[in-house]
Amino acid sequence: MSRKKTFGNIAFYLGNILVTLLFVSPLLWMVSSSLKPEAQIFKGLNSLSTFFPTGASLSNYIEVFQRINMWKFIGNSLFYVLVIIALDLLVNSICGYALAKFEFRGKNLLLTLVISLMVFPAETIMLPMYREMADLGWINSWASLIVPFVAKCFSIYMFRQFFLDIPDDLLEAAAIDGCGPIKTFFSIVMPISGTVY
Repeated sequence: MSRKKTFGNIAFYLGNILVTLLFVSPLLWMVSSSLKPEAQIFKGLNSLSTFFPTGASLSNYIEVFQRINMWKFIGNSLFYVLVIIALDLLVNSICGYALAKFEFRGKNLLLTLVISLMVFPAETIMLPMYREMADLGWINSWASLIVPFVAKCFSIYMFRQFFLDIPDDLLEAAAIDGCGPIKTFFSIVMPISGTVY
């Protein structure tokens, strides 16, 4: 019985290793190709030697930084990511908190809409989103790269599910101490919600 179990474990781990190598191989090939001269990139594609560059150098990376202002592109990407993350935390956490702890008309309908919109892949809304950005005159602007990506249905739902577990007694105690909803959210709810973000 133990021999059969050992064989099963070996087969399981070997299978996982093979599948991992299959999925990681394009990334490994890309990294190794970036270290080769251009003439050698497509040589030896039918052998394992394509993953192990001979005479590897960083000349391709140096050339990229010499040809274009790469630091500007990296800085722009970091700027967009940081702004989107900050606004994502602010907007989606507030929406999730409202859906978890407040009672208002249409709450269940709004929650159903949020959950329903999660099934649409991003590709289905790219063209309408572009048309909308064009109508607003935001093409080639920071706003077109930030505003459409702030509100996310999955983030709202995730925050809501986490906030449901916060005891109402804690929020009531904060209200008795004189905290309004906004102060309660920023001074009590968000500091204890570190695991969700």
